[in-house]
Amino acid sequence: MAYKPSPRPTFEEPTLLRYDDVARHLWGDPDAGQVADWIYVSSSKIHQIVWGLAPGGSFRHSAEFRTIFGADLIYYVLQGTMVIANPETGEVQRVQPGEAAFFRKDTWHHAFNYSREPLRVLEFFAPPPSQGTSGVYARTRPLLTENKYGLDNALGRWPMARDEIERAFTIALMREADLLWRYEGCHNQVLIGLLCATEHLTVGKLLLLPGQKSDPIVRPGDTSLYLLQGTLNIFCPDKSQGPSWFELRPQDGFFAPAQMPHQFHNMTDQPVELLFGVAPEYV
Repeated sequence: MAYKPSPRPTFEEPTLLRYDDVARHLWGDPDAGQVADWIYVSSSKIHQIVWGLAPGGSFRHSAEFRTIFGADLIYYVLQGTMVIANPETGEVQRVQPGEAAFFRKDTWHHAFNYSREPLRVLEFFAPPPSQGTSGVYARTRPLLTENKYGLDNALGRWPMARDEIERAFTIALMREADLLWRYEGCHNQVLIGLLCATEHLTVGKLLLLPGQKSDPIVRPGDTSLYLLQGTLNIFCPDKSQGPSWFELRPQDGFFAPAQMPHQFHNMTDQPVELLFGVAPEYV
């Protein structure tokens, strides 16, 4: 299969992204492996997808499909167990559901489904492919010809030299204990745990208790989100056709362009949990 760009769904207004309706895409070849994508949004500022591997599946890289990008990325595991490696350095991380891997520009990476169930991973990516940061950028990088899956320089020194070795890591494992928590809002404060906050991309987990709502939120960057748990309602007072009220179920997404007010509501007696990405500026 020759490389071709993935679909790039873009939206000008607040948009509910139903899981059943998002664009599907398959990429890969015998050397790189084969990956299924569910593409929620790929605006001029942010890219959000879910990608999947069958049990025992993996992606590496090939001359056509080079897994090194000019962007910041979060891979958040929804289902299965992901083993992610930097084949240039030999780093390997095991990522369980509810955990994430974060890495920056020019990081080679391979991923493996190390479980007996399908692997599903939520990805936020910025600057997005529309800015030439994915396949176009990857094809400008020298092809990596040797893969390493272990840090041989740690042998005989672990865990005594742990701090020194981990300082050189290019892939950060983000667990619940690693989130940077914020209590945001003036009248209706909500709890947010940030997985990353760079000059290009901010990704966070937002929690709504039963009956809770947020203040109206206005971000300077594009916002996209994915509902993990519960039933979420979103109110957009300034949509061009008038105020709009959206309802999301788990696996649904939502897009709000920069400067567009939106407000989260939990109208149920069950908690709501969502992941969001904002790019480039958060506040």
